[in-house]
Amino acid sequence: MAGGKEPPLRVLHVVTRMNIGGPARHLVALTRGLRDLGWETLIAHGELEPGEGELSPTGPSERLATLRRPLDPVADLRTLSALSRLIARYRPHVVHTHMAKAGALGRSAARRARVPAIVHTFHGHVLEGYFASPSNSAFLVAERRLARRTDALVAVSTSTRDDLLRLGIGRPGQWHVLPLALDLDPILGARIDPTDARRSLGLPRDVPLIGTVGRLVPIKNHVLFLEVARRVLERVPEALFVVAGDGELRPMLEAEAESLGERVRFLGWVRELPELYAALDVVTLTSLNEGAPVALIEALAAGRPVVATDVGGVAEVIEDGGLLVPSNDGRGLADAVVTLLEDPALAARMGAAGRRAVAGRHSADRMAAATADLYRALLLGGRA
Repeated sequence: MAGGKEPPLRVLHVVTRMNIGGPARHLVALTRGLRDLGWETLIAHGELEPGEGELSPTGPSERLATLRRPLDPVADLRTLSALSRLIARYRPHVVHTHMAKAGALGRSAARRARVPAIVHTFHGHVLEGYFASPSNSAFLVAERRLARRTDALVAVSTSTRDDLLRLGIGRPGQWHVLPLALDLDPILGARIDPTDARRSLGLPRDVPLIGTVGRLVPIKNHVLFLEVARRVLERVPEALFVVAGDGELRPMLEAEAESLGERVRFLGWVRELPELYAALDVVTLTSLNEGAPVALIEALAAGRPVVATDVGGVAEVIEDGGLLVPSNDGRGLADAVVTLLEDPALAARMGAAGRRAVAGRHSADRMAAATADLYRALLLGGRA
């Protein structure tokens, strides 16, 4: 309209599901930041898998009942049609996809509709640890083809980008590294006494407390966490281990932990994250693969030292905030945990260093501004 205000640019984010985890946490913070910058956003998301907790979008969203993680040709074709109708109605300037299934279907629908700019974010290394080995070659071929039809590829860590480039996914000029956007203010600003935090969670006050936080799924390798618990308890018998999270493997893991008695507790999903991290002495991560693990970022924001497997983008997250151990090295992980328990000064220094490292890096405002710059560059210089 002549003399009138330009309408806001519209972004459609497509994500496989809004389960409690990194991609959903990132999307909630990112879309809020984009709206603050004047962009219009809509999140299209699918259904959860059994045992998963859901993170509700804070802005406009639309649930696609047929969008699910497992391969299902009939449901996938219906999802493709639903996305095509949604794009025709919403008329986005940018379609930004997240996670493998949404990335495939969302980008296909966007390309068919000639959306001006198409972006896909890899939140982890989807070809290692997340899918069975026989499927990897098919996924690799699919991701290479999809990359040729994508205007920009985003990785949450440089290691993820480099790994995918080595596999022939995308060209160097397509790639952008943008850390996760997270709302860490409630944790950074919390001043919680650890004794009060433990009391609120029903945990004992005067024992070394080691925790892991995340979905109870194979990629997180919680069986290794239980092995670490056994090894640490041989040397620090008064230690207590807590598992915060839920998922498909919980019954199996609880059965596996029975031999450890009361030294391992399963808390389920804990909503009071500042209290949870304040209660812990050490936070561990035993994953087989990660892009940029939210639990470690949160733990570092809380000033807690971490012990983690050196996989994916974990080293970039931790920097000087903890100790890294090779994947599947239960003895090495246990040694690292005991080192931090026996040296409180080292643990405090690492916690402080980690807090400094993550405080600004994952700012939602900063990441929203960087993402908006990417969108504008594509719209100004691309097919639009």
